[in-house]
Amino acid sequence: MNSIVPDSSFTARSIAENVQSGEWSAVEVLEGYLSQITQHESEINAFNTVLEEEARATARETDKDIAAGKTLGPLAGVPVALKDNLCTNGIRTTAGSRILENWKPPYDATVVQRLSAAGATVIGKTNMDEFAMGSSTENSAFGPTRNPHDLSCVPGGSSGGSAAAVAAGFAPISIGSDTGGSIRQPASLCGVVGVKPTYGSVSRFGLLAFASSLDQIGPFANTVRDAAIVHEVIGGHDPKDSTSISEPFPSFLDDLERGVEGLKVGIISELMGGIDGISPEVIQKTREAASVLSENGALIEEVSIPASLYCLSAYYLIAPAEASSNLSRYDGVRYGLRVSGETLAEMNINTRTEGFGDEVKRRIMLGTYALSAGYFDAYYGKALKVRRLLAENFDEVYSKYDVLLSPTSPCTAFKLGERTADPMTMYVNDVCTIPSNLVGHPAISVPFGSGNDGMPIGVQVLAPPMQEALMYRVASTLESAEK
Repeated sequence: MNSIVPDSSFTARSIAENVQSGEWSAVEVLEGYLSQITQHESEINAFNTVLEEEARATARETDKDIAAGKTLGPLAGVPVALKDNLCTNGIRTTAGSRILENWKPPYDATVVQRLSAAGATVIGKTNMDEFAMGSSTENSAFGPTRNPHDLSCVPGGSSGGSAAAVAAGFAPISIGSDTGGSIRQPASLCGVVGVKPTYGSVSRFGLLAFASSLDQIGPFANTVRDAAIVHEVIGGHDPKDSTSISEPFPSFLDDLERGVEGLKVGIISELMGGIDGISPEVIQKTREAASVLSENGALIEEVSIPASLYCLSAYYLIAPAEASSNLSRYDGVRYGLRVSGETLAEMNINTRTEGFGDEVKRRIMLGTYALSAGYFDAYYGKALKVRRLLAENFDEVYSKYDVLLSPTSPCTAFKLGERTADPMTMYVNDVCTIPSNLVGHPAISVPFGSGNDGMPIGVQVLAPPMQEALMYRVASTLESAEK
């Protein structure tokens, strides 16, 4: 079986064009990526499931359709890796948890359906922090994922497997979910592009829920253009998702190379040293990114989002509270793991004790406590007020500025095991990304150089709701400066 050896010049766009034209076959492309997985997956552990035979069947069908003269979608023959919390019909979907270790959903998530309709080939399901709860992909029941740039380091989380799969050359694109930074933070640590769309602009139907008012699905890619192409494919209204936005979904590609001349860009001062724990080299790279935008005609000024100082505290009340409710469905009765007991209550306790890992248990307990009688107003109610205040802060700033700029991750990739003993130290990794989740706005992480340790650094572009086209324009300018 012939295969094509993928390299850094391969993009989803170039693959689709070559497959559609007949220059390459979808099978040859797929075999090239499967070869990369065979050679290096044992070192990285990016996948929970590699779908070799299913992917080959899809690729053969793609080649048959093209031979028959059919015009396929914008991802024709493009391998894609899916985070293992997206439902795939008849294919194991674990959410990185023992409680769903052998569960096979009876349907596909809407995002999976749209990728398939666009011609993509699903190559596997990627490793993740259990139920998306973590910032390092060390909380998976199936072992940690390693960073392809340094195997002694974490890839970030919770979508660490998806980020690592793209960075390692296992797939040109992948899909993750972002509840508090779970796409953007691993994108930064692995040196790839990662996007959190506007809340409600990409369907969550078929996503195993962590915190329903925060979760959002988005793409990883090697280029801004590829991310935009995938975003257009998976986005748009879905009647199966009650939070789905019904307004027409805009194109991101028409103005991608338009540049930033005349745009007003605000640098969020609180994320440039106003909050402890953000490293000087990350701050410096963000300032260099601002200089690039200035040199290309943008007006750069520092802005203040005062409520961002309290985002971490608010998030770690709101998200666990929603998780406490969402994860109550895993009770050993309807589906997933069941550990027997003499009574129904004992069976439920045994199942959840054995099925959930320590971090999931910790967050369920935090959330249950925050929602309990006597503490609701003191904790959860106050967190919601901070969320409202943050939205007002953003509305005020966006009345004067087109986009905002900040670091993505407060540091480069840290060593495996370095922060697992201290949950609070781990939680700080989300400090720059959480604000966008709390207000539901889009944001993108773009690779922008490396730290003193040689590991990647990403900068974050934030935009108002449904203004992804503007966000991609700015990201494309930053990307061009890095090449």
